[in-house]
Amino acid sequence: MTANDGGSTGQQNRPLRADAQRNEDRLLKAAAAAFAREGANASVKDIAREAGVGVGTLYRRFPSKELLIEATYRHEVEILCKAAPELAASLPPGEALRTWMGRFIDFMATKHGMADALRVVLTDDGEQLQTRARLAAAVSHLLATGNDQSAVRPQVKAHDVLMALGGISVMTDTERRPDLAAPLIDLLLHGILTS
Repeated sequence: MTANDGGSTGQQNRPLRADAQRNEDRLLKAAAAAFAREGANASVKDIAREAGVGVGTLYRRFPSKELLIEATYRHEVEILCKAAPELAASLPPGEALRTWMGRFIDFMATKHGMADALRVVLTDDGEQLQTRARLAAAVSHLLATGNDQSAVRPQVKAHDVLMALGGISVMTDTERRPDLAAPLIDLLLHGILTS
């Protein structure tokens, strides 16, 4: 999440300088990796070190760990939603869907790592519904591109795809088997693609 797209860090409408934006992007990328790996207990010092910035830089941008978690979540949603049209434009429909689905599973792993903290931070049901709607729109874009090329079965609905991906995410997390994601995504794609 950048400072000019509605974040909650108190600097919402001011664009960041290029170097500050790079620092924020690195911090959010490092935070997503750390939260996926270690959950909400990930060390802020380790996140700053992984991002190549000082802890002071992290705290100037995100004065609390809760704000870092919230910004990381929103940033990951933004990346995932923006990826759909980019993938649809650059890859064949099946590959675009497969790549996006893999990224969705990675997003869910990050979200699972932050789940307890997110329950406290994201108390607005409207925001959760908005996130689901944005993700469904991303899937719809990929499906529509596939339909245009007769590569996707016309009856496939974005909401159903998201529900199936959610199930895959839960299974891989519950079984502690991230290696299950790829074959299950392939199985899901078998039901989506026309060939």
